Amino acid sequence: MSGPTGREAVAAVWRIESARIVGALARHTSDFALAEDLAQEALAEALVTWPRDGVPRSPAAWLLTVGRRRAIDAFRRRSALDERYAALAHDLGEGGVASGSVPADPARGAEDVLWDPDQIDDDVLALMFISCHPVLSREARVALTLRVVGGLTSDEIAKAFLVPTATVQARITRAKKTLGAARVPFRVPPAEERAERLGSVLSVVYLIFTEGSSASSGDDLIRLDLASEARRLARVLARLVPDEPEVNGLLSLLELTAARFPARTGPDGEPVLLEHQDRRRWDRAAIRRGRAALARAEQVGRGLGAYGLQAAIAECHAIAGSVEATNWERIVLLYEALGRLAPSPVVDLNRAVAVSMAQGPAAALPIVDELVTAEALPNSHLLPTVRGELLARLGRTGEARAELELAARLCGNARERAVLERKLADLG
Repeated sequence: MSGPTGREAVAAVWRIESARIVGALARHTSDFALAEDLAQEALAEALVTWPRDGVPRSPAAWLLTVGRRRAIDAFRRRSALDERYAALAHDLGEGGVASGSVPADPARGAEDVLWDPDQIDDDVLALMFISCHPVLSREARVALTLRVVGGLTSDEIAKAFLVPTATVQARITRAKKTLGAARVPFRVPPAEERAERLGSVLSVVYLIFTEGSSASSGDDLIRLDLASEARRLARVLARLVPDEPEVNGLLSLLELTAARFPARTGPDGEPVLLEHQDRRRWDRAAIRRGRAALARAEQVGRGLGAYGLQAAIAECHAIAGSVEATNWERIVLLYEALGRLAPSPVVDLNRAVAVSMAQGPAAALPIVDELVTAEALPNSHLLPTVRGELLARLGRTGEARAELELAARLCGNARERAVLERKLADLG
């Protein structure tokens, strides 16, 4: 097999199986940081071996075998010939994976080292909980989740977030040290902790999607790689904990929002506002998946949570034939419910937009002015953008121009800034 084909096989297997491999190693070693390092060593060995010797019959088992052999070596270096070492070494003949090669009997090797199929889901779920542990900073949770659950390399994460690779590597290293110092166990949290911890997991997935769907900086409005990975993580969660309403609510929100991606940018990548989008380009399959997930959220819960309410708002847009045909009154009510459940300036700002569509800009402006008085959303372009548009619709052109100029200065994304500059030009 040629080198590039072998490397492509490594990349494909790693993206699919990395979470299970890291999870299985963490379960075997009871050491999350060590497990992640071992998995990376196995990946590096595969990048050398597979292009040269060919892809093994059981690629995931091969990677796990190498990882377990490296664990044995690590325990040897620590002079820790204890029960953990004995359990890891059991039935692994000397030389089976001495230098990353395929075990002497691949079928036997796969049987010996493959994870317990009854443990796969628990391993991946535990991995998500530990990667999103509240003891970590938000940036660390995102980086660690993309690395150990998503299988992205440090270079890929850095490229997605427009930061140096060294920054990502430092975040991951600090995160593993923090988890070790806090003695965070590798397990699915007990029932009394699970709801709170699940909220942290969902917030990380949502943050990844938000950055992908509306990039905060750079030249691209949408970063499909990040948004797609967030959707994949949400699907994994929905499979692992299908009876959690907010998991289904988040999955619904992500699917319904992503359904509009094909129409959100023009041929040159420039943003296309909702009222100008060709709704025939919306992804109908994603809309069906999103509505099905929302229905599940409604069935398994006692009312919708914050993500479910946002998904219900997205559904209103998804099923409407045009901006004018959208049920804006229902959207206002949903935002009011969301504001009571999860109050935030962003929710109030979005409610103001909905009110302006349902009742006119004069009814919405006081909501926005209250946010200005409260000094909400400092250094964000969103508040002056909405206020500028409302003022423009009310004919207060001079004030609208000042707000849009401020919004353009604050906006970090080049594509969004270009839209604001065009609005300024249209004011004359």
